[in-house]
Amino acid sequence: MSTPDAADAAQQSQPVFALQRCYLKDLSLEQPNSPQILLEQAQPTVDVQMNLESQNLADGVVEVCVTATITARIDQRTLFLVEGKQAGIFELRNVPQEHVDLLLGIACPQTVYPYLRANLADAITRAGFPPVHLAEINFQAMFEAQRAQQEQGQGGAMAGGAGLN
Repeated sequence: MSTPDAADAAQQSQPVFALQRCYLKDLSLEQPNSPQILLEQAQPTVDVQMNLESQNLADGVVEVCVTATITARIDQRTLFLVEGKQAGIFELRNVPQEHVDLLLGIACPQTVYPYLRANLADAITRAGFPPVHLAEINFQAMFEAQRAQQEQGQGGAMAGGAGLN
């Protein structure tokens, strides 16, 4: 029979990964060429840029932010530009270090991203435009590509440095 102290210690050493809060950290929308550009019938081109960042808030507590910038243009003139930053506060305790990067680079953004997609589509619609629905993102593939690029960059930086001399 185990003692209550042993049960508490076992429970405290269990890995914990939990979303504490999901929130819209920043949202901006610009229509610098309105109202004149709204009268044009041309089909706009749409450019989407994504960014992912994380920061430690406290011991075992991390904020992960996914940022998207959507720019719609007609003939090099901006129809609209919307940028949103969706964040989540995650608790990560007793997680092996080799899994922390995976959680921060894959699981956390996968949790936050659907909220960002919905918020941006809503903002664009409320501005009077048809919604731009961001595609699903395979954060695992993105994470693996970034990791491979970093590994090549480290090797390439050494070779590049030697070539400069």
